[in-house]
Amino acid sequence: MKKIISVVAFAVSALFVGTPQADEAAVKGAIAKAMPAVKIDSIKPSEIKGVFEVMVGANIFYASEDGKYLLQGHLVDLASRTDLTEEKLGGARKAALDKVGEDNMIIFKPKIGKYMVSVFTDIDCGYCRKLHSEIDQYLAEGIKVRYLFYPRAGKGSDSYTKAISVWCADDRNKALTEAKKGATPKEKTCANPVDQHMQLANDFEVRGTPLIVTEKGNLLPGYVPAKQLAEFLKDEQAKN
Repeated sequence: MKKIISVVAFAVSALFVGTPQADEAAVKGAIAKAMPAVKIDSIKPSEIKGVFEVMVGANIFYASEDGKYLLQGHLVDLASRTDLTEEKLGGARKAALDKVGEDNMIIFKPKIGKYMVSVFTDIDCGYCRKLHSEIDQYLAEGIKVRYLFYPRAGKGSDSYTKAISVWCADDRNKALTEAKKGATPKEKTCANPVDQHMQLANDFEVRGTPLIVTEKGNLLPGYVPAKQLAEFLKDEQAKN
């Protein structure tokens, strides 16, 4: 889902000291001094002269070459009507999900796999339950579904406790299916990735559930029927 340009400028303050033509290292230093808690993954020149692209996890920002200003928003090529930022964000989201790893997801696999999606889910979300009630339809379309937890009520909520209990169950897939039907899972605790899932959801700016992330990192908010999702994924693959 491409966004209309909405650029929010943040004055980082004039902390940069040096020549007017800054390089990547100098811009990184200026940002690190202004916001030491931010972990910068990469800085490189953007498509706009004098503006650097700053990658922070699954997010992209833009910095002025003098190190004074940081901008958040989407860069659009008006000639081609291409959202350049969204294209790069897709790759960043894919890399972030790969970093989580399938060992830290609950996965429903089709007999013959054609496509794959990652779904941020809340056990108590109505449309999340609707999606999972049709899991066999998604599998029949050859869609591998990888679940990550995003209890919208936050840490300590009933949904959060249920997510951990499902993860800690002997049969996670069965426990998730039963919980989606309304059963309260037996409360259990163990080492779990729920907080990691929630942090990633925040990085992806998830506002609701379910949130479907395609194999290319595109976002599809909300419930999408199996056949419609399969058609979207087929078209996405064809564009490769």
